[in-house]
Amino acid sequence: MQSEIAVKVMRVGAQHAPLPQYQSPGAAGLDLAANIAVAITIAPRASQRIPTGIAIQIPERNIMGLVFARSGLAARHGINLANGVGVIDSDYIGEIVCVLQNNREQPYVVHPGDRIAQLVFVPVAVATLRVVEQLESTERGSGGF
Repeated sequence: MQSEIAVKVMRVGAQHAPLPQYQSPGAAGLDLAANIAVAITIAPRASQRIPTGIAIQIPERNIMGLVFARSGLAARHGINLANGVGVIDSDYIGEIVCVLQNNREQPYVVHPGDRIAQLVFVPVAVATLRVVEQLESTERGSGGF
């Protein structure tokens, strides 16, 4: 498996945040920061769009970007991504925007430059679907829910 890829990054709009960075040598995700000029308060049980000020270009079809919540924000403040995990397709070149959801009863303040999410690049298998009349049986079968 390829261990490094070159991803183009472009700043979008006025800049109030650093470029994404790995925070340690073993980090899987690049930290995305809030590209805002002034603090934004997220009301209890509400969500808010927070721009990152960057757009990226993934170099090949078989790679995608996944935007995950930061575990520290979730554990300490109840802040998650409203959509769970954001998917950045290889052909999307618009600004990365994170919709933060406040799951607590207290307001949460996002300050300019705060680390709000993390971006991980992963391989993608492109599927070819074949319509069949029957699927092969398995030990589990269709049980599950």
